[in-house]
Amino acid sequence: MEQLERKASRIDLDPDDVEHGLSQLVMTLVELIRQLVERHAIRRVEGGTLTDEEVERLGNALMDLEVKMEELKKIFNLKDEDLNIDLGPLGNLL
Repeated sequence: MEQLERKASRIDLDPDDVEHGLSQLVMTLVELIRQLVERHAIRRVEGGTLTDEEVERLGNALMDLEVKMEELKKIFNLKDEDLNIDLGPLGNLL
């Protein structure tokens, strides 16, 4: 029984799984940062601290970033739910 528990807690270091896990972690962090930047941008737009030109550039940059994120998710074979890592008692990351 004890041996089974030790075996279950081991990490499988299959190279394909490690690469996928690493890409999932990196993409999750990028998505988290993207969402934070987007929220901050919305606050600045709503606060009226940006010119019309800055709002336009910011909107275009955020749209381009979202398109790039979709491309990368396809490349790494990830879905939106794959980026929402479960942090245990803290809940989901995103």
